[in-house]
Amino acid sequence: MQTRVLNKLDRPVSVIGLGTWQLGADWGAVDDDQALAVLDAAVAAGVTFFDTADVYGDGRSEQTIRAFRKANPELALTVATKMGRRVEQVPGNYTLDNFRAWTDRSRANLGVDTLDLVQLHCPPTAVYSDDQVFDALDTLVGEQRIAGYGVSVETCAEALTAIARPGVVSVQIILNAFRQKPLDEVLPAARAAEVGIIARVPLASGLLSGKYRHDTEFAADDHRNYNRSGAAFDVGETFAGVDFDSGVEAAIEFAKLVGPDASPAAAALRWVIDQPGVTTVIPGARTPEQARANAEAAALPPLPDETVAAIRSLYDRAIRPQVHHRW
Repeated sequence: MQTRVLNKLDRPVSVIGLGTWQLGADWGAVDDDQALAVLDAAVAAGVTFFDTADVYGDGRSEQTIRAFRKANPELALTVATKMGRRVEQVPGNYTLDNFRAWTDRSRANLGVDTLDLVQLHCPPTAVYSDDQVFDALDTLVGEQRIAGYGVSVETCAEALTAIARPGVVSVQIILNAFRQKPLDEVLPAARAAEVGIIARVPLASGLLSGKYRHDTEFAADDHRNYNRSGAAFDVGETFAGVDFDSGVEAAIEFAKLVGPDASPAAAALRWVIDQPGVTTVIPGARTPEQARANAEAAALPPLPDETVAAIRSLYDRAIRPQVHHRW
């Protein structure tokens, strides 16, 4: 497994990490044994970076990682968590006192004195421009509650605002073959500022796996069911904001473009890690088999130039009008 460095932490991380939203909630049921098996399979395949959040299962995802680390104390892992989505989404809640309380809870959930990386979890847009917020985050670093901080964003404009902050270690952003706008300005700016890019939703909530059809059904507690119109949170987090039916058609075409030598999901992950400036990509997994398959994408060769051009053409024709102007 190739590693790349989060420069401002001087910490190497696997180029393919593991997103653990699925192990907390909102993707259908995953029991404790299965969740631990997913973590074990990912690490056995070379993954050294886990991404979680205090809101995933109201702490269950963090607690599962704690149990895994306790059983495997020899492993050198980097765990990034997120904070801020357990309260009303107003800028006034982003205070030093709240940050201390939130990080104390995550430190307890994860069983550590110092959190490796804490990200603001898609806060209100005004938060990114608030000097006091970033002063408070610097204070947390000084108090050794956290080793570093980053942001998780919904829009490219938010990402660019965060990248300009000197203390920001990383920006987590949706990036996949169906959400290509970050390539225009965000990734070049992050490279220039030595800010890490954590690419999330790399498979467009599974669309790019090529396994869905127009009649595919999802469980009632799966966000791919209840958040298609953005009823619970930003609609861009579900299928990357792409209309499901047109996304299914585009995914079928994507699978034809990448050919038979790799699965569509593996090729989609390879597309992400081929982008200059990406530090790690964090596909989720509900089974050990999915975790292993995701990690294996790192061993694929870079996609041929003609395939990359064809994927861009597909995006421009079928997807761009839906998403490019929104995020």
